Amino acid sequence: MIFQKLGLFKRINRESDQFLRIFRATRGVANPKALASAGSPFASLYAAGFRELQSQLAATAGQPGKLKSISAITVRMQLAAAEEIRRVEKGMSWMATTGSVTPFIGLFGTVWGVMDAFSGLGSAGAASLRVVAPGIAEALVTTAAGLFTAIPAVIFYNQFLQNIRDLAQRLDSFALEVAAEIEKTYS
Repeated sequence: MIFQKLGLFKRINRESDQFLRIFRATRGVANPKALASAGSPFASLYAAGFRELQSQLAATAGQPGKLKSISAITVRMQLAAAEEIRRVEKGMSWMATTGSVTPFIGLFGTVWGVMDAFSGLGSAGAASLRVVAPGIAEALVTTAAGLFTAIPAVIFYNQFLQNIRDLAQRLDSFALEVAAEIEKTYS
């Protein structure tokens, strides 16, 4: 999951930077098809706003259409941004669960292993380190495995959460930028 998310954020950043570069170079409201990077969340957001703009500008009874509501366009873009964020957040709850639960699973394995080692001690009838050491060593391996899983999950969960927050903020800012450009062009 960590490698999948790393690849996802790398792709999103690359495609979004490309999309924003092209969008800002066009100066004005362009057809989304003219702007590359269809995989970028910014492209989806822009396309949603452009579709709403087109529906408002549609000619009615032979008269040229006009901009009816910039708020409706902004809302469409905000809804598209929320959908993009939901798409990027997929799997994050699994990573959070992994980070919080695996230390306890490792601890449970440790307790079970220590109980088994002491049970073996009782069966052997002799109190010696040789009797309990293998069981305790195996028990500690489960603790290490739990921590080996939990630590990267928590670190990357926090990093990905920050990436998602940054993306959400960038999408909100972009929606305002597009709304301002539409209002300037069509009002």
